[in-house]
Amino acid sequence: MPRLSDATRGRILFGGDYNPEQWPEETWHEDVRLMKAAGVNSVTLGVFSWAKLEPRPGAREFGWLDRLMDLMHAGGIGVVLATPTSAPPPWMGRLHPETLPRDEDGRTEWWGGRQHFSHSSAAYRRYAAAITEDLAARYGSHPALTLWHINNEYCTYDWGDEAAAAFRRWLQDRYGTVDALNEAWGTAFWSQGYDGWHEILPPRHAHYMKNPTQVLDFKRFTSDMLLECYLAERDIVRRHTPHIPVTTNFMPMWAGQDAWRWVAEEDVVSVDLYPDPRDPFGAQSGALVQDMTRSQAGHGPWVLMEQAAGSVNWRGVNHPKPSGLNRLWSLQAVARGADGVCYFQWRQSRQGAEKFHSGMVGHAGEEGRTYREVKQLGAELARIGAEVTDRHVPADIAILHEWNSWWAGSQEGRLSSEVDYPAVVRAWHRAFWEAHLTTAFAHPEHDLSAYRLVVVPQLYLLTDAAIDNLLAYVRGGGTLVCGFLTGVADEDDRIRPGGMDARLRDLFGIRTLHEWWPLDEGEGVECDGFRGLLWSEEIEAQGADEVIAYKGGELDGLPAVLRKGRAWYVSTLPEPEALRDLLAGVAAGAGVRPVLDGLPAGVEAVRRGDLLFVLNHGREPVTVAVPGTHHDLLTGASVTNDVVLGRYGAAVLRP
Repeated sequence: MPRLSDATRGRILFGGDYNPEQWPEETWHEDVRLMKAAGVNSVTLGVFSWAKLEPRPGAREFGWLDRLMDLMHAGGIGVVLATPTSAPPPWMGRLHPETLPRDEDGRTEWWGGRQHFSHSSAAYRRYAAAITEDLAARYGSHPALTLWHINNEYCTYDWGDEAAAAFRRWLQDRYGTVDALNEAWGTAFWSQGYDGWHEILPPRHAHYMKNPTQVLDFKRFTSDMLLECYLAERDIVRRHTPHIPVTTNFMPMWAGQDAWRWVAEEDVVSVDLYPDPRDPFGAQSGALVQDMTRSQAGHGPWVLMEQAAGSVNWRGVNHPKPSGLNRLWSLQAVARGADGVCYFQWRQSRQGAEKFHSGMVGHAGEEGRTYREVKQLGAELARIGAEVTDRHVPADIAILHEWNSWWAGSQEGRLSSEVDYPAVVRAWHRAFWEAHLTTAFAHPEHDLSAYRLVVVPQLYLLTDAAIDNLLAYVRGGGTLVCGFLTGVADEDDRIRPGGMDARLRDLFGIRTLHEWWPLDEGEGVECDGFRGLLWSEEIEAQGADEVIAYKGGELDGLPAVLRKGRAWYVSTLPEPEALRDLLAGVAAGAGVRPVLDGLPAGVEAVRRGDLLFVLNHGREPVTVAVPGTHHDLLTGASVTNDVVLGRYGAAVLRP
């Protein structure tokens, strides 16, 4: 299987989506000049080019792409060639309306935007395979080709008739019989029992709450159908170019794909990342996505496929990045394992829906601040690339995350709409980030033996295999910390007797979980030493070695936090400082220490191989203690004991 290193060849991929079909050809040569000046060594072509490549059914217009591929190669710039299948041409929807997805109310999603395809449509899949086949045959041997990029940001749901038929086939494969489906879905409730497969529909608009397991299965089905689309195109390009790695770009913490399943089918894992420059936790949000993507890549290198050089255009107010922030966040991605730093897009569009979305070359052109900063970053990445690429980021802490649990826990009839799964995961990751502890992510059924500490912010749904895995991890000497609403349901979203799996209750020293006590927005619950947010639980302990109690109210004196041996259970969300101190203390007890001691607030330190990245996310200069003598790869200077970082400053230190 080809690897990312086959595309990078000891350098950091640097560039971005290039949409030259939006510009006259004389601009292309100017683009190459600017790319070379900025150190760009990779561009992605063809992502949204289907109508240009196939202006009418069966027609092929490859001449312009031929010239571009040759131009990029002559300029020493590699090409990540995309299949254009995320945005079908208008003629497809006009001639084949069944290729257009429908929402849960039955309304058609028409052409005129993007991602307007039904993943289950036979006609769409046929056209997608044909254009992919011809692209692979024509450019598979082109010397500019370094990486295949399949589709773009897979995210389309479909409740239409063709999807309904595919859903029924998927359910037959999963359950075998209608009786087994009725049992799994609990259709005895509300008279929902099915007499035959033909009666089953996707969870379309209903008068009242939908069957939660039906909704859960529809989300599983959607992820699988999109994966089928990806695999069909991937297999075509692999047949033509078995030596060229293949990727598709994930969106960060997006609910629609079970990425643990998807990454097994990719040669390279890539992600798009757009933190808000006004978000005080933007750097931590980036770190979370980077840690997750690196973990999905098997703890190896990955690609930041898209980021913004400046502002985006889809928030309520779209702020630019202050001077230096684009560089800092790009280096953060490299620190946490990226071997590619790319953007959407190269040249800012003058027309269309994203003309206010920034580009590496903005509307101000090469004299603009954005391009000048991109040029500086390109030079620095070229300087450090050979020493950084293919090095791993060590992490002794694993955060468990799983899509089926996320899907099930977000059902309509849950106890609190204030409990948002991604927000809970972010809170726990932020606690480690602020404690300067590097984390990985893992699936609850993964081998966890390499980690000193495993934490479960919240996994409402856990399979028996996952529970057995957690028990084995603790028996093997690992330290486990679980948050509230964990182990409540089985894989069919059936509540486990007692409201939490009995094996987990015994593990944590819980005799009985009497009641869940969700908290209102802004409400808190006092505990011994901290304040809890979002949630609380009425728990009776038995055999716990340590208890932190609730104070006052209905739960006065009952356990908020329990420890039995090396297993901890946290039945509320401690306020941020308390969660940080709790988890940092448990980590220290498990033998996990920060990379550097005494780091100032807002400073991040990450090891990648034997390199130390030190990043200042603050707007004021700081001095950071780095014992010993190091060589700063960014400046070439020697650093002894202290490194001074300016606003949004960074150092990459080699001992």
